[in-house]
Order: sequence, then C-alpha cells, then structure tokens
Amino acid sequence: MNRTTAVQLLEEWVPSPGLRRHCYCVEAVMRSAAVRYGSASDDPEKWGLAGLLHDADWEKWPDEHPNRIVQHLRDLGEADVADAVAAHSLRWGRPHTTAMSKALVASDELAGLVVACVLLRPDGILTLDVPGVLKKFRTAKFAAGVDRNEVTEGVRILGVSLEDHTAFVLDALRAKADDLGLGPK
Repeated sequence: MNRTTAVQLLEEWVPSPGLRRHCYCVEAVMRSAAVRYGSASDDPEKWGLAGLLHDADWEKWPDEHPNRIVQHLRDLGEADVADAVAAHSLRWGRPHTTAMSKALVASDELAGLVVACVLLRPDGILTLDVPGVLKKFRTAKFAAGVDRNEVTEGVRILGVSLEDHTAFVLDALRAKADDLGLGPK
C-alpha cells in the first residue's frame, strides 16, 4: 500500500474533517518517529501509514474498531502496519512488540491533546511549548476525550519521558503546521 491509496481509503472511510486531521497529524508524528525511535531498516512510509490509518474505521464502524482496518491492512499484505494499528490503544490488551507499535500508542492521544491546545491559540503551534501542553494535560476537563492514562502508559511503553515525547510531538507537528492547518489563524 502506498500513501496515495491510503489517503483514498481515509477519505472514503472517514467523513469527519476533525478525525481526518487527527489521522494526518498522527501520520506526521509517526513519520518522524520512524527516524527517532526506529532502526535504520524501518521505513518511515510504513510508520506514516500506521498513523494515517489507525482510526480509519472509527466513525463508520465504532463497534468493530480497529478490527476492520486491521483486517483490511492484513488483506493488503501490510501485517506490520496492521499489528501496530491493532495495538494503538491499551484497551485491547495487544502487546507492543515493535518500535512502530510503541510509538503509535505513545503518540496517538498525545497528538490529539497537542492539536486541541493549538486550536485555542491565534498563533497556532508556533509558540506552543511543552509546559503549556503539560498544563493542559493536567487539566482533566480540557480535551476530556483524551485518555491521560493512554498518554502516560504509552510513553512508558516507548521508554521516554512525557516531557521529551511532548517536545518531539510538537516538533513533528510544527514541521508540517501549514499542511495540517496548525499555523496561525
């Protein structure tokens, strides 16, 4: 599967612009994560596909999430991507056996929190910093749909600190801010 095919699938399966943006943001983080957390043999394209498609079945088939997208990826021969997507939440009890799966579980909810912070700022992501994100992280009512336990456990699984991974996510999203609609309003 290439990115063009994955984008077509995302556009077909995900009607909500907000969820699409989330998927594009996680894709950007995962592409960067391949370089930072992966090995020399890891393909940033594959990692990006995992980020792009991790929630592709959430809106149309919430009771089947993530099984429908996981099966679709397996049918296409993308077992490594499917395994990462299958483990992107702790709720499912799937093991995190690859760097890709560890990075995805650490990045998904955190990227959502960062984007929620960005949407409140007239300057977008440009001046958002780690302390600002962590202040919102500690405010349970802010972006209440973000599972703080997933973030905390995700960074533990990845083997990094919350502060360091937040800085990493900010940098990855800042690099693609214009494409993701995260720049100044």
